[in-house]
Amino acid sequence: MPRKTDGIEFEIHPRPTKGEDGKPLLYVRPAKGRKRSFKELETFCNKYRNLRPGELQMVFDVVMDVVGLWLSDGYRVETPIGSFAPKLKLLGEHTDPKTVHGRDVVYAGVEFIPSKELVKEGGRNKEGYRKSQAQVGNSQMYDQKAMDEALRRCMKLGHATIPEFMSFSGLKRDSAKSYLDSLCEGDNPRLWKVRESRRWLYFPKNDASEE
Repeated sequence: MPRKTDGIEFEIHPRPTKGEDGKPLLYVRPAKGRKRSFKELETFCNKYRNLRPGELQMVFDVVMDVVGLWLSDGYRVETPIGSFAPKLKLLGEHTDPKTVHGRDVVYAGVEFIPSKELVKEGGRNKEGYRKSQAQVGNSQMYDQKAMDEALRRCMKLGHATIPEFMSFSGLKRDSAKSYLDSLCEGDNPRLWKVRESRRWLYFPKNDASEE
């Protein structure tokens, strides 16, 4: 079957929670790197939406100026693409409303809620979805050959450490540690580990130095 080349490209990543088989549950998200610049938006609108050069930038400048002004006064601002509102954060831990004063509150960014129209327009995908062929996140954890090769390269030094395994496997730290620890468990563990100062050393299970 030929590889699908159209549709929304997506990546697969593991979640912190695990399924019944003990493996992490998965989630998907759009592939990294798929983005359009404002320059591309402006060029497209000039060519296909009859806007004059500089007109779109001018509109955005005015909207940002006025919306920013109203946000700074604490208003939620509704627009055709959605609503914007200031996000606030309370400093410290409070349980009594009487202890909260203006000096305890800080600006924490902008909340955006897309309009129904924008959500509908963004969902007009007619080409389906296609899996990214690039290795992303910790998806390589499920490639046993890749993990075996990463471990083999680590063991050339006689043992493996978490940073070394991260380097050879491409895994993030928590996933690299979790994977190495999993090889130390079960009825027939492949590795055993020992703490040395502030790091863990992982040795092949048949290494006599375990004793």
